[in-house]
Amino acid sequence: MSGRCVVAAAILDGHGRVLAAQRATPVDLAGRWEFPGGKLKPGEAEHHGLVRECREELGVVVQPQAFVGEVPIPGSGRLRVWTARIVSGEPTPSEHRELRWVTADELHDLDWLEPDRPLLRRLGPLLMASGYGHR
Repeated sequence: MSGRCVVAAAILDGHGRVLAAQRATPVDLAGRWEFPGGKLKPGEAEHHGLVRECREELGVVVQPQAFVGEVPIPGSGRLRVWTARIVSGEPTPSEHRELRWVTADELHDLDWLEPDRPLLRRLGPLLMASGYGHR
């Protein structure tokens, strides 16, 4: 698929929860939820871009882990999502309205952006597995 690549992190806390980020902008997306991340820079490796975006958006350093999936972003490219763990820092919503840790049962309570929605069903089992502690 041609076009831009957007990378995002499904950050797991090791207690069966994933970090959801509520958009502040643009106006038509404000209030909707997404996995944190952003566009890759030209020539940037996906994991490097994921780590950079989480540092810029949340103030944390993450370690990318398992690939969750890829979905098209209509008219503009593709979204690629990995699970990740925070290795340093505490998430702060510098570019988002709110951050929330959610369980598998709470995933569908949020108004997710369309590109993130297909990945929710893949995250449920990962969240259940991560609830047994982390390494």
